[in-house]
Amino acid sequence: MSQQLSWRSIVGYSLGDVANNFAFAMGALFLLSYYTDVAGVGAAAAGTMLLLVRVFDAFADVAAGRIVDSVNTRWGKFRPFLLFGSAPLMLFSVLVFCVPTEWSHSSKVIYAYLTYMGLGLCYSIVNIPYGSLATAMTRQPQSRARLGAARSIAASLTFVCLAFLIGPRITSASPSEMESVYLFWTIILAVAGMGLYFLCFKSTRENVVRIVAQPSLKISLQTLKRNRPLLMLCSGALCILISTFAVSASSLFYVRYVLNDSGLFSVIVLVQMLIGSVASAPLVPRLVARAGKKNTFLLGALMGTCGYLLFFYMSVQSVPVALTALAIASIGQGITMTVMWALEADTVEYGEYLTGVRIEGLTYSLFSFTRKCGQAIGGSIPAFILGLSGYIANQPQTPEVITGIRMAISLIPCGFMLLAFIIIWFYPLTDKKFKDIILEIDKRKQVQQQLIKDFNK
Repeated sequence: MSQQLSWRSIVGYSLGDVANNFAFAMGALFLLSYYTDVAGVGAAAAGTMLLLVRVFDAFADVAAGRIVDSVNTRWGKFRPFLLFGSAPLMLFSVLVFCVPTEWSHSSKVIYAYLTYMGLGLCYSIVNIPYGSLATAMTRQPQSRARLGAARSIAASLTFVCLAFLIGPRITSASPSEMESVYLFWTIILAVAGMGLYFLCFKSTRENVVRIVAQPSLKISLQTLKRNRPLLMLCSGALCILISTFAVSASSLFYVRYVLNDSGLFSVIVLVQMLIGSVASAPLVPRLVARAGKKNTFLLGALMGTCGYLLFFYMSVQSVPVALTALAIASIGQGITMTVMWALEADTVEYGEYLTGVRIEGLTYSLFSFTRKCGQAIGGSIPAFILGLSGYIANQPQTPEVITGIRMAISLIPCGFMLLAFIIIWFYPLTDKKFKDIILEIDKRKQVQQQLIKDFNK
């Protein structure tokens, strides 16, 4: 197996996810509220748009994966996309928060569709190679777990920082002032994001030798179809992401209308991300070493299920008790989110072992496809619940709306975490099986390299 990675490479890799989340976390935390409360887009229209565009993004991921698998440069297959794709991505991260408020409702919706689709397409072009890069940096299980932990910590810290930097300014501003707050911060984050992508590019290397030829699309799709662990992992990831983004999209509404204290928004994000993901991420490499990746995922999913169920019953009770329940759920969810990256990397080798075809980009794009679908469904569920329960922006809410918000932030995540647990219970790729697969792949490569040497004599 590949040697362990240096901490410089691991930290440098994680900076790419900080940059990713300057675009991504802003949308998860604030975009629904921006559309409904600032831009004047109806909740139902915003929910439909978030759902449909995320599905479009998911298909864009598959196309991006195919493009990545066909590229090979002196900088590698994946790193060049970080360098050249960052500027368009950061530009669209600003444009989505610039809906002209003086336009008609239909014009606003069209603008929202176009800019959000542009953001999703650019995000695919950058994020697919970024995620695939981990498979090319190392095959060593501990290093892969550390890469997953590092990017999870980086993403979580980014969520928390954005919540603390921008959340208070938004919750204390009037609707007219919010517009300028969003514009100022999205521009700052766009510039910083391009710098972080460059640092990620400079501090990472593609170390895994790839001697298999680029396969045809038909062979690639057949390889994906036969990769049962990947398909099961994608199903589990779909459930986890629905859970995660239902919470993120509901948080601002929960603190405003259930807790009646918008100042608690940053605290909610702090609990969900810092206490949850950041506290759990350092545990994952240790849990993986002792129990294996599959069992680590199952432990996290079970914690998340129990925590969200408890959170539902405590969400209108004492705030400290409710936050404690949310912290338990978030730690479990953080464990699953972190170990998923290591599991996804393993499925690349499984596909190569099964078929002789190595398709990092398309494998990751399918994984990302289902994650995008999860984000779409999870992010839009609160919007649909708000619309169906009679939500009116910036007004006192009815008991039906309050109940709907509580369900969106607790029961919906609880149900999907339980479903993820059930799916991964039957996941077939254990750590022992993976070790045997790596040994077999290495033997095949040695034979291939020897044949090439003999042929060239």
